[in-house]
Amino acid sequence: MKTEIVVPGPLDAAQTLARFHLWGEDPCNRLVGGSLVRAVEVAGRWHGYELRWSGPVDGARLSVSVPGTRSARVLDAAVVEARHLYGLDLDIEGFYRETSADPVLSALIPRLRGLRPTLQPRPFEMLVGSVCAQQINLAFAFTVRARLVRRYGTPVKVGPHTVYGFPRASRLARAPVGELRRMQFTTRKAEYVVGLARRVATGELDLDALARNTNDEVIETLTAVRGFGRWTAEWFLARHLGRGDVCAAGDLGVRRAFEHFYGRGRELSEAAIRKRSLAWGRHQNVAVHYLLAGERLRLKAA
Repeated sequence: MKTEIVVPGPLDAAQTLARFHLWGEDPCNRLVGGSLVRAVEVAGRWHGYELRWSGPVDGARLSVSVPGTRSARVLDAAVVEARHLYGLDLDIEGFYRETSADPVLSALIPRLRGLRPTLQPRPFEMLVGSVCAQQINLAFAFTVRARLVRRYGTPVKVGPHTVYGFPRASRLARAPVGELRRMQFTTRKAEYVVGLARRVATGELDLDALARNTNDEVIETLTAVRGFGRWTAEWFLARHLGRGDVCAAGDLGVRRAFEHFYGRGRELSEAAIRKRSLAWGRHQNVAVHYLLAGERLRLKAA
């Protein structure tokens, strides 16, 4: 089955999805030419699907195809994931209008037009990925995450390609800490992953319900889980829930971007970064992603 998605506003699909290959392999999200291959879980079963894009930034076209099924329910689930992945519900044009007076963003926007934050559709996958990324570089984080996915995830064929459904909480809840250690997780990180999985698998922690909570309530809930601090909670708000009024000011990459673009290379406090980002209101999330992308462009050109 196949359908097309209406794209509201500009979209640079390739640039938006670039994070799936910038730091290494992502077995759950395979970029193959002009498409992304992924799997969606419906009624306990994984189904592979493919996202294709075409056209210019201001006339982008997206299609979703799910081979091997005639289920409208599966196709609908894939479309919901695809819209979320591309951040199609974010008001990008409003962001462009309301930050036009910002000297930094107004210079970055023409170079990055159509870039949208890549959002993670599945909350458990988002949080486990955050554990992988704690206090290490992103290339190594991708490496250990890929090992975890290949060991505990579900392989799904999509044409000639194999993609993995992310490990279910019920399976990771039974994972031996020692086995995660052999994948180069630290003991604490292994315990954090297994501990989170157990709380989700038993229903003690309902991650889907967090979408109905305020930012402060989400932060309070997640920081009560062992191994999760404000850094993780704010990225969960930004990159899973897609909340606009969030700035992960404690993130090292965010801090370095702010220091370059707004601090003239001088060190900035977390409080100063939060104060600066408040000026962008409901567009903080998008603005931060543009600063991070701008910093990558600068370092690449250096």
